[in-house]
Amino acid sequence: MSSTLTQPKIALRQPVSADGETMTAALIKTGSPAKARPAGPPALHLDGVSKTFIVGRKKKPVVAIADVSVRVERGEIYGVLGANGSGKSTLIRLVSTLLTLDQGRAEVFGHDVERDEMAVKRLINRVSADAAFFKKLSPYENLAFAARLYGLHTGQARGEAVRILARLGIAERRMGSPVEQMSRGMQQKVAIARALLTSPTLLLLDEPTTGLDPRSKLEVQAFVEDVRATHDATILLTTHDMAEADRLCDRIAILDQGRLVAEDTPDGLKAKVARETGLPATLDNVFLTYTGRSLDDDVEDAAPEDDE
Repeated sequence: MSSTLTQPKIALRQPVSADGETMTAALIKTGSPAKARPAGPPALHLDGVSKTFIVGRKKKPVVAIADVSVRVERGEIYGVLGANGSGKSTLIRLVSTLLTLDQGRAEVFGHDVERDEMAVKRLINRVSADAAFFKKLSPYENLAFAARLYGLHTGQARGEAVRILARLGIAERRMGSPVEQMSRGMQQKVAIARALLTSPTLLLLDEPTTGLDPRSKLEVQAFVEDVRATHDATILLTTHDMAEADRLCDRIAILDQGRLVAEDTPDGLKAKVARETGLPATLDNVFLTYTGRSLDDDVEDAAPEDDE
């Protein structure tokens, strides 16, 4: 699907909010009265981050992330929207230390992701759309194995695993069944439970509700809200679901061909587009306005293994 809308000219390094304020200098806005930044370093700070993939001697390098700067405050749910191949998953992998930066700096609670890699890994956990399991093992056994890797006390881990799985709608009688016998949606719930078992301070959710039925999706969304409220967690969320982004995210960044083209609260972005284009105030229209494409369109020359 293509659009004839003219793409707004927006500064890449310092996206501007709907009221003209640069976002790195802005107060956190959550739909209620603005509040000052929390004390201490931000949960996530990206400064001029870039990543390029070399895909072959006869092909041009693929720029997956280009000069992206973001500041996510502690306690925020920060959403990243982008078409397939826009760089969302590459961004998550850079923050989670699975990829190295070509340029720029990335910090998690003040820890550099390259110089302080182990400290960063203790603060984060990641859920992707295609999570890996020991599929012959049960959900409980998968969580118990993860708990041992993180050095959690066995008794404490057992109780927490049962509580988290139950909160995600997995009945105790299903906790002993092999993961391979579960539906795609049920497996994704187990992946989220495994990530939450370690109580990460920064939770990286890479399209966590992809493939879930409507009821399961709502259960996961409610649990994400509960995690932020009860575990003092900060969440970086990539999603294709506009309603999900609108419901969960305090602020949203839009990536287009690896570049940050817009950043604001959902209401701020919708109001700005409605005011400037006359279109209805929806996130779908926000995305079309800033990228010229729908979320279902693929970006040409997408980065390797960055289909999402």
